[in-house]
Amino acid sequence: MTKAPAIEVGEWQRVSRITVVVNTLRSAAQALIPIGFALYGISSEGGRGGFAALLFGLGGLALLGLFVGGSWLAWYRLRYRVGENDVRVEQGIVSRSARSVPYDRIQDVSLEQKLLPRLLGLVEVKFETGAGGKDELKLSYVSEAEGERLRETVRALVEEEGAAASTAADPLTRHDGEGVAEQVPGETLFRMDTKRLFVFGLFNFSLVVFALLLGAMQQLEFLLPFDPWDYIADVFSDDNIAEAGALVNSYSTGAQIVAILYAIVAVVVVGMASGLVTTFVRDWEFRLDRTAKGFRRRRGLLTKTDVVMPVHRVQALVLKTGMIRRLFGWYGLSFISLAQDAKNANHDVAPFARLEEIAPIAREGGFALPGEDVAWHRPSTKYRTDKLVLSAGTCFVAAFLFLLAKIALPPEAQGLGLGAVIMAALGVIFAVQQLFLWRFQRHAIDEAYVYTRKRWLSPRTAIASRVKLQSVEVAQGPLAGWRGYADLNLGLAGGTFRIEGLPVEEARRIRAKVLDSIAAVDFANLPR
Repeated sequence: MTKAPAIEVGEWQRVSRITVVVNTLRSAAQALIPIGFALYGISSEGGRGGFAALLFGLGGLALLGLFVGGSWLAWYRLRYRVGENDVRVEQGIVSRSARSVPYDRIQDVSLEQKLLPRLLGLVEVKFETGAGGKDELKLSYVSEAEGERLRETVRALVEEEGAAASTAADPLTRHDGEGVAEQVPGETLFRMDTKRLFVFGLFNFSLVVFALLLGAMQQLEFLLPFDPWDYIADVFSDDNIAEAGALVNSYSTGAQIVAILYAIVAVVVVGMASGLVTTFVRDWEFRLDRTAKGFRRRRGLLTKTDVVMPVHRVQALVLKTGMIRRLFGWYGLSFISLAQDAKNANHDVAPFARLEEIAPIAREGGFALPGEDVAWHRPSTKYRTDKLVLSAGTCFVAAFLFLLAKIALPPEAQGLGLGAVIMAALGVIFAVQQLFLWRFQRHAIDEAYVYTRKRWLSPRTAIASRVKLQSVEVAQGPLAGWRGYADLNLGLAGGTFRIEGLPVEEARRIRAKVLDSIAAVDFANLPR
């Protein structure tokens, strides 16, 4: 993005005139498919097809004029102002709406470029409030230079409104996890090249393409010359299935095995290709920089996003991996921040990295990954037993009911016996699952952080700073109160942090330690 001087505060501004082009093309694109099918239908008529096509062409020109006129009016009636106390946007052609967001509610200002605005050098400015995307104020579209000016100006006004800061905005600070800091120049902390993206995409196996095809068929079936669902029903009719079964039985055992392997490979190839496309589109040119304002993350092929996360707003971090990628030493790091990332509190800062690459990023955010000296603890054995009984016991009760029904009903009800066996097997599986997962569900607390670790095949470790937690709640339901354990809910403005099944005494002990850390900080003097 191009650096530029700050904009004038208090002056009404309009978005870029090129916005008219973007909105016109977008409206025309939405109407393109029905117009095309209508034109095809007219051109296929006999006799009057040429005259009808002429009328249709004139109607198309009139419709294009309507799109242009509407887009111009929408642009003309949209204006914004960066005031001394808030950002205000007014818009609307017939009915006007005015929205303003005070600076004390703005958590961050981010820039986003979808494909068409990006080609025209435009950006969408988002004033994030940390309210889950419900109260975000958006400005579409301004030039890249204007977007950068807006971001810098509003951030400066937000810092002034927050009455600032005990830490300066210009020097960078590197933390070592013990409060020691030193000034360092701006630097690139993490980036993913094409080779890294390709490997990442292979691990992101996805069959979402089939869901997209089914969704497209459902939404656009009125445009197709045949009913797709009738066609699918004909393909999978009893006669066709019987014919296909006879054909398969006519093949040798080796040919059948080859056919099955071919089908499996085809599904795997489609899933891997879908994962590759998704990864490249989302994380193209992924780059994380440490700047004077905080962490700056840029990524995206079709939609490019440029987000800056101030260091002091990073409340916790999440270290996660997958069942297969863990075997190869790949992990992902996310920050839980006050600002939102596509309506998600977790900001991906290193989605596919080695632990030696992740550790420096965590240190820059003021965190430290758990070391060998961290004292881990498991939940209460009573909590484990109750979860086992509730999950597995439900299945065993269902199996018992199936058996009673089989005895009471006529002998022809053969399916009831199979149902009883299935439910009993599920009960055993759930019991073993709870016993096994309990061994990997852990928590810990030290002088600076609270840790949780869950899951076995795809472990997830969360780390929260004690001084940045906003509330501590010990919660007990009727069963937990009777049995003597509780859940500890640690409040984060940007997400959730929960430790389940603690003995009551331990939950109260952790609550007291966290409250001591919170009480020791004067939040009125923290930078915004």
